[in-house]
Amino acid sequence: MTSPSDKRASGNPAKQAQIDLTVKQQREQKRQEKLAEYQKQVAKRRRGKLVWWVVGSAASLAVIGLVVASFAFAPAPAPSYQAGNSTGADVQGVQTFENRSDHVQGAVQYEQTPPAGGPHNPYWLNCGVYTEPQANENAVHSLEHGAIWITYDPERVDQAGIDALKAVMPSSYALLSPYPGMDTPVAVSAWNHQLKVDDPTDPRIKDFFTEFWRSQNAPEPNAACSGAIDGPGKA
Repeated sequence: MTSPSDKRASGNPAKQAQIDLTVKQQREQKRQEKLAEYQKQVAKRRRGKLVWWVVGSAASLAVIGLVVASFAFAPAPAPSYQAGNSTGADVQGVQTFENRSDHVQGAVQYEQTPPAGGPHNPYWLNCGVYTEPQANENAVHSLEHGAIWITYDPERVDQAGIDALKAVMPSSYALLSPYPGMDTPVAVSAWNHQLKVDDPTDPRIKDFFTEFWRSQNAPEPNAACSGAIDGPGKA
């Protein structure tokens, strides 16, 4: 019986050399094929890693972009004032009054327009921004609790002016609403104090808040400014 190696043998040296060369070529070809397949797999893995790296990098950049955008486009925080400051600072243009603080039913004829105190409804107006006019009697009760009421003539103050007024409001104990027919574009009222200005960006508005916001001179300075009446147009 002959073995496979015997079949490849030849008595002719030239022929045997050709056989040996053919075997080597076949081995080399297989080796090259294995090497090519290995390189193909390596390249495929590299491409996969590259794709995931690109996707991961893009996702990371997107997250970073969202974080940056959240800071860049987030609304500015509401300004902060010291409650009960009332240092007696002289804010130019502020008028001072003496008003009663009793609770009454029905409509009230006020001495100031808008009112800066006086008899008022037993229920206060919840503090916040309103897009419609509000009942004097409820808003005055909020003033009794130390809130500040910003009113503007909608015929003379545009949206940019309204936004400027919103920007000076603290997060609580402040009201903003239109008040048609005023003798001034903007009025800022606290209990027994009022400032009237022509420009919604007038810096004295912030000075007024600094001096009179949650003033301890209000009749009920620590009472709530929520949990009562939401007027029409509450934003």
